[in-house]
Amino acid sequence: MTVAAPSTNGARTTSRPAPPRPSQRPPSALELIRSADRAEEAPPEAGSVPQATPPGFSPEQLGALSAPLDRANVRQREQGRGKVAYVEGWFAVAEANRIFGFDGWQRQTIAVRCVAQAERTIGRDQKPGWGVTYTARVRVTVTAGGLTPLIREGSGAGHGIDVDLGQAHESALKEAETDAMKRALMTFGNPFGLALYDKAQRQVSSAAGQGDGAQRPPVSRPAAGAPAAGGPSPAPAHTQAAASTAQPSAPADPGQQTLDAETIRHLHTSLRALPRPQLESLTRAFRKRFQVPEEAVTIADRINQKCHHDWIEAFLVSHREVRQVEQ
Repeated sequence: MTVAAPSTNGARTTSRPAPPRPSQRPPSALELIRSADRAEEAPPEAGSVPQATPPGFSPEQLGALSAPLDRANVRQREQGRGKVAYVEGWFAVAEANRIFGFDGWQRQTIAVRCVAQAERTIGRDQKPGWGVTYTARVRVTVTAGGLTPLIREGSGAGHGIDVDLGQAHESALKEAETDAMKRALMTFGNPFGLALYDKAQRQVSSAAGQGDGAQRPPVSRPAAGAPAAGGPSPAPAHTQAAASTAQPSAPADPGQQTLDAETIRHLHTSLRALPRPQLESLTRAFRKRFQVPEEAVTIADRINQKCHHDWIEAFLVSHREVRQVEQ
């Protein structure tokens, strides 16, 4: 680069080259170390990227994975000459969401195959129908902190029996995928049914339970007019008459009040009158809200409490308002 040097009278003279700029010296090793130390000691600025997630599961996750399986969440089914204990598919998904996070795991069906299909009779009426069997393999991927995602796979089988061939295929396929997913999740610990593979079930808590969910012990009531064993003598007739007219105490949760048969019949009639898309939308939402298992064919027998009635009414009202706005 050259510059023009001005003369004493303001006229330009012959240009001369500018002196070269001194080259910048690279930082020394000591300066690099000090700059790195200052960067570690400086507080993070607003909007800066947070530090990397610590590797592995958190202590809370490890505690949940190693905790015993609550027997209230164990179900049993007849198989052969005995009973088999298992956890339901929806429960395994709910536990994965709770422990790993909704965005901390994913499942992928990597193989599915129909291995059997044959005509057969169904039920006591011996109706002609179909029996279908599927096998499936499912891959479950879990993110554990900053580690490489953990991948587990499981295989399962499902059986579908129905008078309709398509329904039999659907049932068998869903059951096979659910069974394979549970076998893959089982490798992560007791909450997913690992404890049930131990015949002694030493990692299953509340051994007094029967595996049908939390239930209240049955209350034995003496016959009318008969004194209880070892109890006081029956009250006078006028006292019994007054007690019979007293209203029964309401349950602690009003939503758990049992619906009468007429109300249930009215709800069923209202649901059957809905357009097919709206009925399917309500059914999916009801299953999700009240955790109806996938194995349940219908939700009709699940509608038996006041909370169910109130939820259905609110659902219908909200969708009616949406349709009015769209129109």
